[in-house]
Amino acid sequence: MIDLERHGVSVTGNGQQAIVFLHGYGCDSDMWRDVVPAFDADYRVISYDLVGYGRSDAALYDPIRYACLQAYAEDLIDILEALKCENVIAVGHSVSAMIIGLAATRRPDLISRLVMVCPSPSFANDEGYEGGFERQELLGLLDILDVNFMGWAQQMAPKIMNAPHRPELSDALTDSFCRTDPDIAKHFAKVTFLQDHREDVKLIKQPTLLLQCHDDILVPPAVRTWMETNMYDAKLQVLDTTGHCPHISAPAPTVAAIHNFLRPAVAA
Repeated sequence: MIDLERHGVSVTGNGQQAIVFLHGYGCDSDMWRDVVPAFDADYRVISYDLVGYGRSDAALYDPIRYACLQAYAEDLIDILEALKCENVIAVGHSVSAMIIGLAATRRPDLISRLVMVCPSPSFANDEGYEGGFERQELLGLLDILDVNFMGWAQQMAPKIMNAPHRPELSDALTDSFCRTDPDIAKHFAKVTFLQDHREDVKLIKQPTLLLQCHDDILVPPAVRTWMETNMYDAKLQVLDTTGHCPHISAPAPTVAAIHNFLRPAVAA
């Protein structure tokens, strides 16, 4: 039986149907703080920290087990089962969009709908696919992270947030990066940025909202087009905001988009 406390699991809300929120690389569940309260009235709201982040027990982090995203998908399934959930709506940001996708293909009986916030199935360019980066660029990025993780965090966070009019948001993301154990952060970066889950997302049958932003340094427009075209039942919505973290920089439009996507399911 999975230990919910060691994964920093939080459960709030007054509804019957469960909705779970998973954070992205370098973050923790607190990054959903401006989004989660909007769902408390209608849902049983679940959030938790990926192993090695936030309130999770870093001692659980096994680099061999967590060398692929499947292990994180297994954690999600185990947590939902421990909470006796069914018909779950899963919301995942960035790399966690792939985690919820992997869990959904493995357990379609458990997860009924997906919201992928700024997802990318592969960051690397390939023949016929524009992921945004050449593989050598990604390897160079990881080399810099290996040598100077704190410097990398301070340099990258403002670019990822892309909200120059609100520097406090970039500062918060930098702080989140820097709170992470550097060894875990470096290892998870390799898993995150060298992944290729293009074939996996093609297997997702659940209705899926692809929530993207303009001018996202990590996810070019070609990626969102590829996902909408190649997924079985995906709806793309591009928010009128910039950056890679709309749940932080533009929580109200993010909440509205998710509510609009879920409204038919609630009414049913």
